[in-house]
Amino acid sequence: MLTELATALASGDVRVIDLTTPLSADTPTLRLPEPFVNLIDFSLERVAAFEPTAPAWQHNNIHTGEHIGTHVDAPCHWITGRDGADVSRLPAARLVGPACVMDFAERAAADPDWLLDVADVEGWIAEHGSVPEGAWLLLRTGWDQYGGDRERFLGLDEKGSHTPGITAACARWLAEQVPISGFGVETVGIDAGNAAALEPPFPAHNFLLGADKYGLTSLRNLAQLPPRGAVIVVSPLPIVGGTGSPARVFALVEG
Repeated sequence: MLTELATALASGDVRVIDLTTPLSADTPTLRLPEPFVNLIDFSLERVAAFEPTAPAWQHNNIHTGEHIGTHVDAPCHWITGRDGADVSRLPAARLVGPACVMDFAERAAADPDWLLDVADVEGWIAEHGSVPEGAWLLLRTGWDQYGGDRERFLGLDEKGSHTPGITAACARWLAEQVPISGFGVETVGIDAGNAAALEPPFPAHNFLLGADKYGLTSLRNLAQLPPRGAVIVVSPLPIVGGTGSPARVFALVEG
């Protein structure tokens, strides 16, 4: 099977689609209000480049928070999973799996505070079939189109942040009843911009990470994936003690 896969990749019968937001100082990142503290943004520091101290090479230092750009949330990121795995201990087999893509971009376009609910997922299942064991459930909201505009991507105004997400009831149901490895979104975090006002606050983090199910954020190009049939490959850095990591994320799609 692996030989057939390699042949299909070489011929183009299986395509590789990059779902990752390029990482730079301009990448939109989460902004928490006071008194909460924020991570540093990504930056690149040149160390040397083709000069006497590095005559044949160039290299840089990178400075970044764990939860910047397209990144994975490990269970220990949240208080409900504080005794769970750090990012270095996420089983590799759970970082590769079927992709189930739920497209609700029209609803998010009509209401930036729209929240995915249990009935929405049940409707997707009725149309496309059950969610396989170990799948990654990916929520398409069209939010990747705003990735070049920090303020629009974060949905900021005088009343806070307005980005789509998931209801508390749906987050709990996915955590307890649906056999997923993780939940992925196009927005800056796996919770909605207004999730602090939900009960419990930040329910996607609270329920999913507490149930050893991972988060995946700032995805792009989900519009190029079918509802079912793609395979996702999630590759965070194995940071010992890390609560998360920037990640490169691919999808394998037939044809």
